[in-house]
Amino acid sequence: MRAQPPRATLMLGAAIAASYVLFAVAGQSENAALLGGFISARIGGPPMPEGLPVWLTPLSATLLHGGLLHLLFNLLMLGYCGKETEVALGPVAIVLLFLVGAYAATAMQYLADPASTIPMIGASGAISAIVGAYAILYGRPRETKLPPNVARWVHIAWLAAAWTGLQLLVGFAGRLDGMGVAAAAHIGGFLAGLLMARPLLRWRYRSA
Repeated sequence: MRAQPPRATLMLGAAIAASYVLFAVAGQSENAALLGGFISARIGGPPMPEGLPVWLTPLSATLLHGGLLHLLFNLLMLGYCGKETEVALGPVAIVLLFLVGAYAATAMQYLADPASTIPMIGASGAISAIVGAYAILYGRPRETKLPPNVARWVHIAWLAAAWTGLQLLVGFAGRLDGMGVAAAAHIGGFLAGLLMARPLLRWRYRSA
């Protein structure tokens, strides 16, 4: 029996890629970042005359990227982790992980730097939730003398650190138009995926 194609993962990847191409061809990438990126200082601050409502920007920011390397790395991680996670959890869960991850990422970034006026863009915070779920579902710790539960969480912590470190390296390599890398956002998304993976797995098989 052939496995179903990861439709939700492909849909998300296509939307992210199409958005990048659209704004790049139109020469509006920087304007889009200002209007649709998440800006911590907008929360509780004076309303801006232009731009999307601040509560929508965690989602709109996922469709904006600072450069081609930034985009390609995120699509690679989405494709790799999303495909396997969608097999286990189903397409609805993938979309839910992405959406909750986007808000968890921006919430963590706000807590880390509430006064920031720099737009946060990119899908990596939302994708981090899918990576976190993948880590829970497929992560296998190496042999160790630690108790199994402790070893599993140590392994997950290493995966979280590696994911954030890779994002930092990509950011420095591509320079991301000087916007930097929101490490706190990646941690927030990853934690959301860790917390959601098991409940989503139980929900899927209870509903089957």
